[in-house]
Amino acid sequence: METTEGGVHARERTAREHLQRCFVLHRRDYGNTSLIVELFCATHGRLPVLAKGAKRGRLAPAAMLQPFRPLWVSWTGRGEVHTMTSSEPAGRALALAGKTLFCGFYLNELLLRLLERGDPHENLFAFYYAALARLAEDEDLETVLRQFELRLLDEIGYAPVLDREDGSGELVRPDLQYACGAGFGPRRIESGERGTGISGEILLGLAHGERFSGIAAREARQFMRSLLAPHLGSRPLKSRELFRRWRPHA
Repeated sequence: METTEGGVHARERTAREHLQRCFVLHRRDYGNTSLIVELFCATHGRLPVLAKGAKRGRLAPAAMLQPFRPLWVSWTGRGEVHTMTSSEPAGRALALAGKTLFCGFYLNELLLRLLERGDPHENLFAFYYAALARLAEDEDLETVLRQFELRLLDEIGYAPVLDREDGSGELVRPDLQYACGAGFGPRRIESGERGTGISGEILLGLAHGERFSGIAAREARQFMRSLLAPHLGSRPLKSRELFRRWRPHA
């Protein structure tokens, strides 16, 4: 017969087995002491949970349920919004501040807007974690954002192949201009043909994860916005609006 101490340890092991690795994407107040938390989980994708009493007490869980902190979380229930049963840190919070903080909010908003609830994306979860770590290290931010945007579009099935021409399959040439957008891959713009496109050099750079600077970085950013726009809808991204209003103190 199992001792009481052994029973406690067994229950602790069982509870830990049900913990899932997650990040908080967004949270909002629910009543006076609770929170509705939108999680991004390695095995369950995007998931809303009710954190009952999370703001109550001196060591309230609300202080831990913050974006950019890896967590272990468990929940119960089968409705649209589950009930959180436990949470604990799964590592150190990623230190984002200033420009990198707004970049992190942008990644979170993309996930909230583009991922269906309950659709698991384990590889994307790992890529998201790595992207946050790169932001915290203050790596080339434009490169981190462009790579994440492409990976996210690929995960949901909307990323065009950027290094081969649509239809013919020929390799994209860096010295040519191409039309490319949501729903179709690069199509060569012939000399004298009206309309502006994107250079093959930018397409290849995006496909291979290269770094951009100056005008090339701006062109890559505008191109990725054109790919994302049909899936984001007409509602402006809050993270972009916040960034426009932000001014560094230094």
